[in-house]
Amino acid sequence: MDIIESILDIPVQDPKEEEFSSADLNWTKFGNPEHHDDVALIPYARVDAFIIGECSNVECPTRFHIERGRKRSKGSLKEYKNDEYLEYRLYWCSFGPENYGEGGGILPSRRYRLNTRNRAARPQSMRGCTCHFVVKRLYARPSLALIIYNDRRHVNKSGFVCHGPLDRDAIGPGAKKIPYICSEIQQQTMSMIYLGIPEENVLEKHIEGIQRYCGSNAKVNSLASQYVHKLGMIIKRSTHELDLDDQASIRMWVERNKKSIFFYQDSSEADPFILGIQTEWQLQQMIRFGHRSIMAVDSTFGIKRLKYPLCTLLVFDSRQHALPVAWIITRSFAKPDVSKWMKALLDRARGIDIGWKVSGFLIDDAAAEIDSIRDVFCCPVLFSLWRVRRSWLRNIIKKSSNVEVQREMFKRLGKIVYSIWNGVDSLVALEEFTQDFVDQTSFIEYFKALWMPKIEMWIDMMKTLPLASQEASGAIEAYHVKLKVKLYDDSHLGALQRVDWLVHKLTTELHSSYWLDRYADESDSFQNVKEEYIASTSWHRALRIPDTSVILEDKNQLFAKVLSQKDSNLTHLVWNPGSEFAFCDCEWAMQGNLCKHIIKVNMICKNHQAYQSSMSFQSFREILMNLWRKPMDDSVALDQAVAWTHQMLDQIQKLVELNSANDIGSVVNNLPLKWVSKKGRTFVGRPSAAPSLPSSSKSKPLDAAARKKNRKRKRLSRLR
Repeated sequence: MDIIESILDIPVQDPKEEEFSSADLNWTKFGNPEHHDDVALIPYARVDAFIIGECSNVECPTRFHIERGRKRSKGSLKEYKNDEYLEYRLYWCSFGPENYGEGGGILPSRRYRLNTRNRAARPQSMRGCTCHFVVKRLYARPSLALIIYNDRRHVNKSGFVCHGPLDRDAIGPGAKKIPYICSEIQQQTMSMIYLGIPEENVLEKHIEGIQRYCGSNAKVNSLASQYVHKLGMIIKRSTHELDLDDQASIRMWVERNKKSIFFYQDSSEADPFILGIQTEWQLQQMIRFGHRSIMAVDSTFGIKRLKYPLCTLLVFDSRQHALPVAWIITRSFAKPDVSKWMKALLDRARGIDIGWKVSGFLIDDAAAEIDSIRDVFCCPVLFSLWRVRRSWLRNIIKKSSNVEVQREMFKRLGKIVYSIWNGVDSLVALEEFTQDFVDQTSFIEYFKALWMPKIEMWIDMMKTLPLASQEASGAIEAYHVKLKVKLYDDSHLGALQRVDWLVHKLTTELHSSYWLDRYADESDSFQNVKEEYIASTSWHRALRIPDTSVILEDKNQLFAKVLSQKDSNLTHLVWNPGSEFAFCDCEWAMQGNLCKHIIKVNMICKNHQAYQSSMSFQSFREILMNLWRKPMDDSVALDQAVAWTHQMLDQIQKLVELNSANDIGSVVNNLPLKWVSKKGRTFVGRPSAAPSLPSSSKSKPLDAAARKKNRKRKRLSRLR
């Protein structure tokens, strides 16, 4: 076959089939005699159809994941070649590129193994498959995609078929009968086992997933039953102790799970211990929900009980629930150490999507390194009061036995926090608070010992940073409570002082729990799991309370009544309504949590002028007023500031309209029409100075491509 050196000589192929594969294309040798690749040129709109066709290979059914990706913006290159990319994505078979077998040689499903007690990290997956291809959206012709197939064979480095019905050495669930158990089915099965779901229910869901690929027969069911049983036994017998020495055990775990580690620094005389954990699924969720959105942090969890404190990075998913996307285990919060793992995390995300960017970062600790966040993520920083509120309320309830005194103390602390923008001296107010409640010895001693030395730092943080909403604070608190339940229910003696135990808990039970929650919600399966997931935050539970169940006291606004939805004879009292420091007598609130009754009452109070605004709104208003008070000369800088302000105001109005609309169609119909003119052709390396005249002879293929692009087609996501 002749080698073509110019991409302009490669014909564009557009198969008639709705889904097509590499077998339906004619491949061309492109490059030079020393180095050339098999390439094909197709419309960019048909890339998904090609990937779906490749996944449906009869001999080797699989999925392809994005191993790497890069993007360029149009106009970023002044000079470029014909084959320069606008978008670049490397797709790899999901059975590779890693080989999770012992030493990367003999695979866990092979007939012979040296050590039968140790298993691979992901059975029936990651077999070292070398099949991969590149899709380049051409910079000069964005409507076309150049497919570069580096290796079309589904083989490992030794040249042997490593998965599918042609893999004659595979045992376990019977690869000849069950050609593919995708990672989604594996993760679903493992998650259900980790969460303690009965084996009969696990097997039922496992068989349903397998039948999507290979149909139903008695042999498949029998082999699936064996697979689920063996996997359950492996999980039950697994242990976190890979070595008696905790430090050595962690080193072994890191060596075996490199793909789940984004940063690791072993402890030494000069450097502290830092372990950053992020699974592939967590990376996907961070890219999906963190881009142009808010990230949050639950910092210093277990600072008293664990060997090393745990810091969790969170994103807010489609239901605004806090979703953990990374765990950092370390005792060091110094700026150089924080910057290290933050840069590593950002580089990992931008290795997949180079344009990934965070719009805001929400912190909950006044001692957090704000400079590191701003330097690395280049975004605004917000502050959440959930940790302050929870700590004060829990200790008031714990150290004071009188309910009336409890709610009065909490109300006074709330007034002090609310008055930070009114010119009130917070230190004087706190001193008066300690004198007025001097008889509450236990709480006052706690407050003076732990809060008074650093209270100025916390108050300054509340004044200078925008404050987060109740919904965000409630979501973070819900994650914190769930994490506490998962970690502190272990009966293993001395387990809390081992890092390998903490890593095992996070990557098995907690990870599986959140994976199954998201899967149940997106696939509309596991209805019980989905309902519990939706109602896992106080904000969503508050939305289920009708407005008619809330009764406000009209005279002094001292309290509000909320009728129970489970027991019509039960009424909960919410004291100090309209404030984040409201006090409720329900069981959940008496544990120090932000309950649904307080959130619902505050939702009702925001529509009444007699009640004060939320702290997040007051903080936002104070920031705008400070900007307005600053004198500016009548210059271009003022014009630019006004333009930015109007742009921000327009975006806020659209966001409010979108969130408050019941019908998305009404929002779309109100959008203004946007007329665009057709762009002319551009020459290689230089944009055309004048628009070219449209050609009637070439308009038909363009119209056909436009019709195909607008036609509803099957998406790649159906395989996920």
